[in-house]
Amino acid sequence: MDPAFFLHLGTILKWVGIALLPVFLLPLITLVVPGLVEALAKRVSAIIDAISSIALGGAIASALLLVLFQLSVVVLRYTYGISFTWLNELVIYAFAAMFMLGAAATLRDDGHVRVDILRPRFGADGRNWIELAGIYFFLFPICIRLLTTGEQGLARAWSLFEGSSESDGLPFLYLFKTLVPAFAVLMLAQGVSEALKAALRLTGKLENEVPATSETESAHGA
Repeated sequence: MDPAFFLHLGTILKWVGIALLPVFLLPLITLVVPGLVEALAKRVSAIIDAISSIALGGAIASALLLVLFQLSVVVLRYTYGISFTWLNELVIYAFAAMFMLGAAATLRDDGHVRVDILRPRFGADGRNWIELAGIYFFLFPICIRLLTTGEQGLARAWSLFEGSSESDGLPFLYLFKTLVPAFAVLMLAQGVSEALKAALRLTGKLENEVPATSETESAHGA
């Protein structure tokens, strides 16, 4: 297929991304005029959360396939002395898809490991401000960097329908490489949702959540 097609497609997607840039400002607008955009903010957050749930379904399916593929590898290798490169690559693909597709839903459910041991000790407003700062100063720049640095390589992979470097490997390495921008887009979207929730909590439009560590400490105190 003509490589120019994928370059044009990449350009279109880039302009779509630029057109969606105002969405990244919605949490900040919510802080300033919460009454004006409250309904919109909640709707956008709900839609993004639903998309993350769909991606989570893909991650769960990938986890099940990972178990199946890995079991097949073990049985074939240690029972029959047979090994297939394409089957080993399927294990890698399923493992990557499980994490890449499930990361956004994990962020939504506050399941990522947090290294900031002081965050749970701050008040509700402090935690929300930290959430906003972390999303805008760390999550967004890193994900945007992932998208911009891999653009040309991904376009080339799709233009060639790049496959495995091994003769008996899988013929769709380009799909495997697409997991990286898919991860970045899902995380960017979920970051917007979490920023919206933090902004709504700061303006009193959404109930504050109690950190799990605080609940644990209260239970021990009781």
